[in-house]
Amino acid sequence: EPAKVISLSTKPAEPQGPAKVISLSTKPAEPTPVPAAAAAPAAAAPAAAAAAKADAPESWEGDEAESPKTAVADLTAKTEKASISESKPADAAASDAAAKAAAAAALEDELEDEEEDDTEIEVKDHREHVNVIFIGHVDAGKSTIGGHLMYLTGGVDQRTLEKYEREAKEKNRESWYLSWALDTNEEERNKGKTVECGRGHFTTEKRHYTIIDAPGHKSFVPNMIAGIAQADIGILVISARKGEFETGFEKGGQTREHAMLAKTAGVKHLVVVINKMDDETVNWEQARFEECKEKLSPFLKQTGFNLKTEVTFIPISGLKGYNLTTRTPEGVCPFYDGPSLVEFLDSLPKIVRMLDAPLRIPITDKYRDMGMYVMGKLEAGKIKKGQKLLVMPNKHPVGIDYISIDDEEVESAMSGDNIKLRLKNCEESDVNPGYVLCHPKFLCHVGKVFDAQVVIVDYKSIMCAGYTSVMHVHTATESATLKGIICMVDKKTGKPDKDKGRPRFMKQGDVCIARYELSEMTCLETFKDHPQMGRFTLRDEGKTVAVGKILKVIDSAENAPAPAAGAAAAAPAAAPAAAEDDAAEE
Repeated sequence: EPAKVISLSTKPAEPQGPAKVISLSTKPAEPTPVPAAAAAPAAAAPAAAAAAKADAPESWEGDEAESPKTAVADLTAKTEKASISESKPADAAASDAAAKAAAAAALEDELEDEEEDDTEIEVKDHREHVNVIFIGHVDAGKSTIGGHLMYLTGGVDQRTLEKYEREAKEKNRESWYLSWALDTNEEERNKGKTVECGRGHFTTEKRHYTIIDAPGHKSFVPNMIAGIAQADIGILVISARKGEFETGFEKGGQTREHAMLAKTAGVKHLVVVINKMDDETVNWEQARFEECKEKLSPFLKQTGFNLKTEVTFIPISGLKGYNLTTRTPEGVCPFYDGPSLVEFLDSLPKIVRMLDAPLRIPITDKYRDMGMYVMGKLEAGKIKKGQKLLVMPNKHPVGIDYISIDDEEVESAMSGDNIKLRLKNCEESDVNPGYVLCHPKFLCHVGKVFDAQVVIVDYKSIMCAGYTSVMHVHTATESATLKGIICMVDKKTGKPDKDKGRPRFMKQGDVCIARYELSEMTCLETFKDHPQMGRFTLRDEGKTVAVGKILKVIDSAENAPAPAAGAAAAAPAAAPAAAEDDAAEE
């Protein structure tokens, strides 16, 4: 449409020259002829405007009734809006950060004002909560035993089990259907190998049990370590089938490593179940049961288990369910007249919990679903809904909106419970596996440097200052560097042996006190104060090379070394020199 004529003067138009034409088109302007009548007196001005309008290019697509002032105002508004939209992301980020900071400050104020007394947390009387983990070599039958145990105790109904049986038969995996109660994803079901720790639960008249099904393949040992950190009782599953027991127990098999990791993680009692006794190569023979028992006993004793009080052997059949909840039928297993697996678990003495200790919840996993959820085992203390806590090591304040135990919502929980929490004022970046939830007034120790007593269990070469491995402590995984060896430990007395001086290296079988440095600040506790958070495992090249316990966490002020020329060569010896007296005291 023709361009509109806009007068730039607020006064009535005077005959001072031709009217100015403004085009709002984005096209190149075409030469507009200037009418001769524009130079006429004021009386001829309307005619000149009409002529200019008639000859102007078609460039305005708006309503003809719209005034030129409105068009200019709209153009100005669009420019201002574009300017505002460019600055909006920065302003939004700033406002979000300010809102988050305000929420954290408000929660911190609540923490300061709130004077909580842990005795106010009343936990309802319920059955003792015991965490049981199934460990052992791959294909020993861990998932099958766990699934059948859940079915016999009512954890899985008949209809669900029939569905698993039909689906397994379609995939030509008829004997795997019981394991599908714990192996829930398609990858695990197709391959028949547990990858992540499966979870289930069942209840007896005396206790409530949480089942943790650990992976047996050597590639997934880190997942197994995360699971066994939450366990109270370990069930070592051994296959009695000819050839399978020998494969799992020989060097390179997972039976040895899993038993050692169970002892390192602080498992209170180890139940060794000899599975597949109904196999045609075994057929419930007492000789095979005694053979497995005789080969395992010396190794378990060497690992640190007391064979009389901490280890029990039970022959079972996971597929048929013999000796799981009820004893074997008469005549099937004449040489064993002891209790079944569940009967024995119920008969174990009550586990001592750290109910009055400061709150500690190492986080094992997290996910977001209408809020931030974290999972972990309540290692010490008590907790209730609405309580305010701090996430260590970043000291981020959070509140508890929701607590559940085995998918059942509860108002409170106590030491020993495996819980799931929904946190308030928490983003995904604020919490990670390995972090610890603590009471605001009783925080856990945080550090990078610590002294520890270490046992070298499997390493062909020697370890000296600078050796780096992966450390697993409670639910945290960090890279650890050996800063120096302080002294050897006498294996007979268990005390530091100063007569040998300060060693320059350590090898397989040695027991030493050494100083380590982690790659990141990590929540640590001494073994004396908190055994479950003071044990650790060192792994390298896919195998466990050492286990140990933390003796002392070095304060951050002591961590900073004084820079000096040539310090690179002297650094390994400097740390042990500074800590020798401390180690002797420990």
